[in-house]
Amino acid sequence: MIYRNVSVWLRHPPVPGIQGFAVLAGLEAGMRGVLSSVWPLVLYHGLGSASAVSLAYLLVGFVALGYGMLVPGLGRLVPRRWLYTFGAILYAIGPALGIMGGSTLAFFAMMVTALAGATVFICTNAYIMDYIARHDLGRNETRKMVYSAISWAAGPVLGVWMWKFWHPLPFLVAIGFAVALLSTFWFLRLGNGKLISRARAPAPNPLAYLGRFFRQPRLIGGWLFATIRSFGWWVYIVYLPIFCIENGLGDQVGSFAYSASNLMLLGSPFMLRWMQPRGLRFGVRFAFWAAAFFFLITSVAGYWPPLAVIGFFLGSIFLVMLDAFGSLPFLLAVRPAERTEMSAVYASYRDVSGILAPGAAWLVLLVMPITGFFAVSAFGLFLTGMVAGRMHPKLGMKRSPVEPPEPANLPNPVSPTAAAR
Repeated sequence: MIYRNVSVWLRHPPVPGIQGFAVLAGLEAGMRGVLSSVWPLVLYHGLGSASAVSLAYLLVGFVALGYGMLVPGLGRLVPRRWLYTFGAILYAIGPALGIMGGSTLAFFAMMVTALAGATVFICTNAYIMDYIARHDLGRNETRKMVYSAISWAAGPVLGVWMWKFWHPLPFLVAIGFAVALLSTFWFLRLGNGKLISRARAPAPNPLAYLGRFFRQPRLIGGWLFATIRSFGWWVYIVYLPIFCIENGLGDQVGSFAYSASNLMLLGSPFMLRWMQPRGLRFGVRFAFWAAAFFFLITSVAGYWPPLAVIGFFLGSIFLVMLDAFGSLPFLLAVRPAERTEMSAVYASYRDVSGILAPGAAWLVLLVMPITGFFAVSAFGLFLTGMVAGRMHPKLGMKRSPVEPPEPANLPNPVSPTAAAR
């Protein structure tokens, strides 16, 4: 009986669904979460200043952005399952370099990890758009966040603690998560995704999709929301720990605050339900403006340093809201035949924010303290909330079944005689 069931499963594996993608997201979050608070501390202790750390992140962002634009081209030469495998292997190589120690190797380790993230993210988004129906995209995103919540909540604190206890330990744990991610991917048998062909149309250059992207305002808006949301997380993850060290709060306060913020990912399904009757326009705009308000509070933390921790923590509630439904404007606008290429364009938001945040910080820190950069971040969040007001007010609302109107509400029929008049 068991042999028969296994045989049937091997010949006809189940169609991948929300649960499988949620498990993959949880494992990837475990790998990234453990190292998320370790990288800034390693670089800061090695380089000695916030501006030098910003420059290191800036270089990594440029390399990752250029690489991300090449991934669709690689996808035309390499089957998607092997491309995903390559990304998971890079996820293991990055921490392995980090074990060796030193700021230089940490820089290259972080770069390899960024390349891994771009590869896995692009492949995963293409798989999701292949196997998940449009009306389930919101549920899929929130399920992924729930499965990732524990990893993102415990990872930053445990990563810093393990790093202080024994330097290689968080990197070894990250390698273990990378191996588990790759094993689960092959167990799910996602293959190469669904093939969607165009009749009588040659395969275009993936970079040609940039032109199509810039001609679709809905895609531009969805990408912008993701970029600025990620920008806010960059400021929180990288520059709050540096601010805490420089102002005598220690090197673990930032990681504790970030971990506590990530616990709110468990509430993402409720955030999605809160948004649906109000629409994406209201939800996205409200979240950006509320986050901007609390980020602005952190700009006066020079007078009382704990205010930075409080402001970022409260602002992160609304960044989590954007994580819950902020990607929907882009996902709802993508055409089926452009999934792989537009996934690469969308994935670039992580690399662009990885350039924008440290680049802006590096420029601001030349003339202002780090709290000045917090004020600039708040202004960027506010402007993005204004852009969100241009979305259609009904976008993202939960549709109710269409019912025919009551006869009493119908207009009076017009008689042929009256019509003739």
